[in-house]
Amino acid sequence: MDRRQFLRVTGGALFAGSVGASHRVAAHPGPFEPLGRVDIEGAKEAVCSADGQTAFVAATTGYVTVDISTPDRPTILAERRNRLSDHDDGPLRGIFDVKLDGDTLLVVGPANPIPGAVSGVLVVDVSDPSDPSEQAFYETDFPIHNCFAADGRAYLTANDGDENPLVVLDVETGDELGRWSLVSEDSQWAEVGSSVRAIHDVWVHDDVVFIAHWDAGTWLVDVSDPTNPTTLGSISPGDPAELAGLSGRERRRIGRTPPGNHHYVATDDSGDLLGIGIESWALEVERDDGESSQGDETAQDDETTQGTETTTSQTELVGGPGGVELWDVSDPTAPVQRSTIDPPASPDPTLGGVWTTAHNFDFHDGRLYTSWYRGGVKRHDVSDPSDPVELAWWRDPDRSNFWTAQYAYPFADEGVFVASSWGFDDVPGALYTFPDHAGEQLDPPELAPETKTDSLVNTPTETTQSSNGSAPETATAATNAPGFGVGVGAAALGAAGLWYRHRARRED
Repeated sequence: MDRRQFLRVTGGALFAGSVGASHRVAAHPGPFEPLGRVDIEGAKEAVCSADGQTAFVAATTGYVTVDISTPDRPTILAERRNRLSDHDDGPLRGIFDVKLDGDTLLVVGPANPIPGAVSGVLVVDVSDPSDPSEQAFYETDFPIHNCFAADGRAYLTANDGDENPLVVLDVETGDELGRWSLVSEDSQWAEVGSSVRAIHDVWVHDDVVFIAHWDAGTWLVDVSDPTNPTTLGSISPGDPAELAGLSGRERRRIGRTPPGNHHYVATDDSGDLLGIGIESWALEVERDDGESSQGDETAQDDETTQGTETTTSQTELVGGPGGVELWDVSDPTAPVQRSTIDPPASPDPTLGGVWTTAHNFDFHDGRLYTSWYRGGVKRHDVSDPSDPVELAWWRDPDRSNFWTAQYAYPFADEGVFVASSWGFDDVPGALYTFPDHAGEQLDPPELAPETKTDSLVNTPTETTQSSNGSAPETATAATNAPGFGVGVGAAALGAAGLWYRHRARRED
């Protein structure tokens, strides 16, 4: 049995242990609130130009450039939708990520496999952000959830449902320079379900690549010679032999609940401090009261009944939202965890509830800017990574659903950071601008009670047995989760393998 299966935690207790946790300081005078916002349909990841005057936003069906030089009035400069619509398999869809290298913007997709859809890297010259010029498109035989751009190279997450490698391209020519995978590092990983070891995100500092590999942890790889990437070290990699022995139900469990779920990685300016975002949720399962050897939805699989009957059982929520771990990687062969920033509490931390788990973030000059979906955005002082200090928190769970937070530029006596919200229900996506100072939100909406101990234990509920006596799965189906390893993510990785093989046959 995997050690994660029956870890019962809440947001605040999630990372209890020897490392430090964040705390708050006195607020800046005046309320902390957004400076401005502009609606962007389908907004996902956002990045900022080096001068901080422009933001570039992945927008699901395209990409958008935004003038943020006047932060209280952000303005769309250019909106490009349905790119490659003239391609036989176009247009390029599922665009969740963009990355910037100088004046070159990489636009990648689809984030998850779409049968019959074109996939690849669109290279855009954004030296004039009001008039982007598309220079090239490099088609791939794998979907691209996330990428990184640095020094004329594109680093791509290549979840093919098989080895799930990191692929490095030359942006000028489109030539593949090299690739690295867990399977090539250790063949034991080939026996582990691909959804468990999905390559979700990538960050590059100097010649070191940091790879978020979901429940296979985070890996540090030397790419000074991109044709021959070399492993430097890993963080919480798990045991491939143990992970290979999990059942499908167990893989789904660990893919949704902590620990594990390494979703996003980024370093500070020096490259010595690494943040790892843990994206996780809670699952409702039967309480482990001694009647079940598993303590989960398989409890009554060995019973047989005639017809359908109703029984009463105790249930509880296992897991909860994940936070951001801070690691000292000054020696990449021996990372040391310094602290964890806990997530906001959620009134319903399941996949179908109110998401407050960690998503994308950014470091700048001793500050950390984080996004927590409907839990809002936060700003921390991490100049002492063993003692992170919360400086500001803003949330509006009825109107915002934050995907990322990114430092933009110094403005007047302070500065500006941006945060993209991907929207939900009838709330549109948007790009927000925020002041870069400490502060308190005026009359902030409550997300969940401050005291979270035992808050994830439910009262008894009615569960209906099927005619063969098996209890139905109580976890909410993840049909819209952006991370791998949950619901659609696991299905997408299976589809990726089929899609990859189909394209290979078609090209032979």
